[in-house]
Amino acid sequence: MRNGPTSMPRTCVSSPTSKVKATSKDELAEDLLVSGAGDIKLTKDGNVLLHEMQIQHPTASLVARVATAQDDITGDGTTSNVLIIGELLKQADLYVSEGLHPRLVTEGFELAKKRALEVLEEVKVSKEMDRDTLISVARTSLRTKLHTELADLLTEVVVDAVLAIRDPSKPIDLHMVEIMQMMHKSGTDTGLVKGLVMDHGARHPDMAKKVTDAYILTCNVSMEYEKSEVNSGFFYKSAEEREKLVAAESKFTDDKVQKVIELKNKGIDPFSFDTLAKNGIVGLRRAKSRNMERLTLACGGIAMNSFDDLTPECLGHAGLVYEHVLGESKYTFIEELKNPLSVTILIKGPNKHTLAQIKDAVHDGLRAVKNAIEDGSVVPGAGAFEVAVSAALTEFKKTVKGRARLGVQAFADAQLVIPKILAQNSGYDPQETIVKLQEEYAEAKTPVGIDLSSGEALVPSDSGIWDNYRVKRQLLHSWSSNLSESTRESERAVRKLRKCISRVVKAVEL
Repeated sequence: MRNGPTSMPRTCVSSPTSKVKATSKDELAEDLLVSGAGDIKLTKDGNVLLHEMQIQHPTASLVARVATAQDDITGDGTTSNVLIIGELLKQADLYVSEGLHPRLVTEGFELAKKRALEVLEEVKVSKEMDRDTLISVARTSLRTKLHTELADLLTEVVVDAVLAIRDPSKPIDLHMVEIMQMMHKSGTDTGLVKGLVMDHGARHPDMAKKVTDAYILTCNVSMEYEKSEVNSGFFYKSAEEREKLVAAESKFTDDKVQKVIELKNKGIDPFSFDTLAKNGIVGLRRAKSRNMERLTLACGGIAMNSFDDLTPECLGHAGLVYEHVLGESKYTFIEELKNPLSVTILIKGPNKHTLAQIKDAVHDGLRAVKNAIEDGSVVPGAGAFEVAVSAALTEFKKTVKGRARLGVQAFADAQLVIPKILAQNSGYDPQETIVKLQEEYAEAKTPVGIDLSSGEALVPSDSGIWDNYRVKRQLLHSWSSNLSESTRESERAVRKLRKCISRVVKAVEL
């Protein structure tokens, strides 16, 4: 009775596990996803895979939800989450199939989790988050999502973007990094614009396409004639009175236009556009509300909700504003800013698949840099943390009494799935690699990981391979909650099966 119900969650979890396993740190592995509508997406991101997969079984769905929650909280670790949960269930099933109750397994898991959290505190490295350290963190994250050449190029772009908007006195707001996509050239042409790029241009043909030393007024004021909110009417008896009515309507917007220097706002009617163009003013309308906030942070000035009492202090400044036309699309670039607290990462690529893949990777890279700055510490990568945890739990198991120590051993063995998959996806023998890492760690007593180019052991700290501290911490917490739920499901399945068998026995007796 134990074998069937208990192994069912592990079997169901193996489907999402097998899907993300091949993408773990493999430079050549990418999944091609085809939606029901025929849309195609290329990705190495475990979070994207789990979002796109249609998972039916509740336990497998629970694993996917926990993994995607991991990405929402920390921005990384989705693939590791699914891999280790699948391996934990696999290791637990070996003991449960021999008669060990699932609750004893989860009890061992809880003890192992507490010890693993202690190991995490021991191996983490507190560092000053200078640019070189942040580049190492970003490179480690991006190389898991993109090929090496493109990842190394985007590393500096991501780090410089976060450092540009960073204010030590405030939390880092990644919304101040605008990610703009342009289907043009190749992915390696992606770059950082220390200013703003907006996906629209001027709507009047006589407006300047390039302005230097520009003063900018950011406002949320409509420059269109607006009808009254209540029912009202204006009546005239002659053509002269009608002309006066039209002139009064025009004066309503003209009075506003005469006060403006340069504009980014709600709506502008054709007459207002014409007046602005005649005075050498570039006007952009229908700007996104988020760009309104970014604009004041990048250029300075004050966002205005009225044209009354305008002063020079309300204006921002940019050294260069120009319009770029690509096909039927227009883009407005605002550059040469003194101290921009909002920047733009301009993603370029030959097709929308490349653009989407780079955008997902940039999001994860930004989160990795932000996490490192806020944590003030990092954890050795390349599987070093998992090898250290496995070794520590093997020693810790000796102090645990009763059959719960088997759960601790299962937890220790499951940790090694990360370096195993790294070795396997790089073309090396997993078992041989694990033995090398364990021997090296036993001798050096310092975290060692796998060198994907040679298959030998390396010290991640010497090679600048760092993982986020909060990602590893969140992983340890999420595994226990997920496995407890899976165990409860297993026990419910066992009870249901027992009830069914008892009913069959009674029916036979009758």
